[in-house]
Amino acid sequence: MSARTWRLLDAGGSPYASPVPGTLGGHRRGRVYGRLDCPAALRAIARGGYVRDRVFFADAATARAAGYRPCAVCLPAEYAAWKRGDTAAGPPA
Repeated sequence: MSARTWRLLDAGGSPYASPVPGTLGGHRRGRVYGRLDCPAALRAIARGGYVRDRVFFADAATARAAGYRPCAVCLPAEYAAWKRGDTAAGPPA
């Protein structure tokens, strides 16, 4: 019996198989990441969009390294820091 794997993106934006699920979801075209229970993402999914471009990350540092920004809806403090250009949050796009 094979172990289940999840497809995540690494810091370079390349997919890899992970033995543990990602803790954050993102949108490839929008280059944004957030919590898996993000209300904005769940609304988009319910409308039938978003799913095709959905990606997953192990953590926020990996998402930022891959060029994604925090979601303003579910991660407002992280988004504000990113918007200000705080180095820990990564540069604004």
